[in-house]
Amino acid sequence: MARKVAGLVATLLATSFVIFGAAYAAPGDPVTFLAGGKENLTPEYLAAIRAQYHLDDPFVVQYLRWLGDALTGDLGRSLKYNDQVGDLLTARVPTTLGLVAYAAVLFVVFGVALGVLAAVRGGRTDAAVVAGTTFATSVPPFVVATALISLFGVQLGWFPVGGGGSLWHLTLPAVTLALGALAIISRVTRQAMVEQRELDHVTVARASGLSERLIVVRHVFRGALGPIVTMCGLVTAGLLAGTVTVESAFQLSGVGTLLVGAINTHDFPVTQAVLLLMVTAYIAVTTLVELVQPLIDPRARSRS
Repeated sequence: MARKVAGLVATLLATSFVIFGAAYAAPGDPVTFLAGGKENLTPEYLAAIRAQYHLDDPFVVQYLRWLGDALTGDLGRSLKYNDQVGDLLTARVPTTLGLVAYAAVLFVVFGVALGVLAAVRGGRTDAAVVAGTTFATSVPPFVVATALISLFGVQLGWFPVGGGGSLWHLTLPAVTLALGALAIISRVTRQAMVEQRELDHVTVARASGLSERLIVVRHVFRGALGPIVTMCGLVTAGLLAGTVTVESAFQLSGVGTLLVGAINTHDFPVTQAVLLLMVTAYIAVTTLVELVQPLIDPRARSRS
């Protein structure tokens, strides 16, 4: 456990260093944005701003100051909104978390169901599920978003195409975000189920006269649950990055659109904070999956 905690801390430190270094090396001088206008771009005023925000300090000093402030909850002040970055994130995180949770429910329920159906039925059903999931993974999210908006939002008028605040508003964005993940989960479920059906204990259970449904539930699906849960957790963690495209397409006021706006306006404090939040959330979810996996999969428990 101590080794895992040390590795987690080291990963977060390395990630924070890369994020800060990327923003530091990005084109554009934050002083020009802090100046507030061309009329203020005098050498004296620019020097005063650099001194005020410690921008003349060496890179390592700036990084350590930023890291220390971040550890105490101070993520800086937005250059665009002139507001605390923490307050901006607090206002937008619920929308993003709601979108990710909604999409996770969709891809877990329908992805696992399709994978089980393909493994149990086989034949044409299996071929149809494989073909459908292959097509789903090949379509970019912005194309899916455009198609859903055009059909269900504009032509049929069943769902709103922008804004937020309710599950109804999040339905089309969640479907867009979940489609590619659904395809991944269905394939993993199908493969895990097929592998379990070929094991000796399943053959013995079938020879003892148990019904096929009981065999699938007690032996096949239970044995396949470990890799399914692991992949569901990893895909859920990866959905945070996918919210950038989806939130922009549906005009949701979430962390993804905040990141896009910060990049476009060179709002470095917001960019650094959002990226650090996404990476931290990803590492936290994957670590949780790693801790839960031995409780579900006896093979993982024996290896550990």
